[in-house]
Amino acid sequence: MNRPKILVFAGSTRSGALSGKVAAAAAKELSLLDAEVTLISLADYTLPIYDGDLEDEDGVPDNAHRLARMIAAHGGLLISTPEYNRSLPPLLKNAIDWVSRVSPSKIAYRGRALALAGSSDGRFGGARAVVDLRKIAATALGAFVLPDQLEVPTAQHAFDESGNLIDEGAARSLKRLAASLAETTRWLAPELD
Repeated sequence: MNRPKILVFAGSTRSGALSGKVAAAAAKELSLLDAEVTLISLADYTLPIYDGDLEDEDGVPDNAHRLARMIAAHGGLLISTPEYNRSLPPLLKNAIDWVSRVSPSKIAYRGRALALAGSSDGRFGGARAVVDLRKIAATALGAFVLPDQLEVPTAQHAFDESGNLIDEGAARSLKRLAASLAETTRWLAPELD
C-alpha cells in the first residue's frame, strides 16, 4: 500500500495560533497513519494582497508559484482555519487567490483530497469559516473536499502543554478525519507514492 503524501498548513501565522495547534496535531495524527506529511507555515510564503493590476504589472509572485508547486506535489491537503468575523482569515483567502492565478489556473488544487479543520476560542469551533472554505475549495478550485470536517470549539482549552488534543470529542473527530484523508488520498493519487 502506498504512503499518501499530505500537505498540512494553518490559515494563521500568529504566534500560538489555535489553527496552528490544530494543524500540528493533524500532522502528528496523519504521521501515525504512515502518511508522508509536510507541515508548512504560510509565513514562509509571504504574498502581497491580491490585486489584478499588480498581477498585470509584475505577474504572479514567486511565492505563489512555490506554494502551488508544494500543493501539487501532494495528493492530499489539510487546511486548518481560524474564524475571523465569521469567515476566512484574509491571509488564507489571499494565499488561495494567488495560487489560483498560477497557470494553468487552479491546477494545484484540482483533484486533491482536501480535509478541512476549524478552530476558535468560541463555541462554534470555526464552523462558519469552514463552510466558506468548503464552498471555495469545492466550487472554485476543483478539490475533492471530504464530507467530514473537524471543529475545535474553545480551542484555547483543547490542548495540553505538549500540543496534544485533550478534548475527547475533537480528538476522536481528528482521528476519523485523518484516516479518511489518508485513505482518500491513497485512492485519488496513487501515483504520488
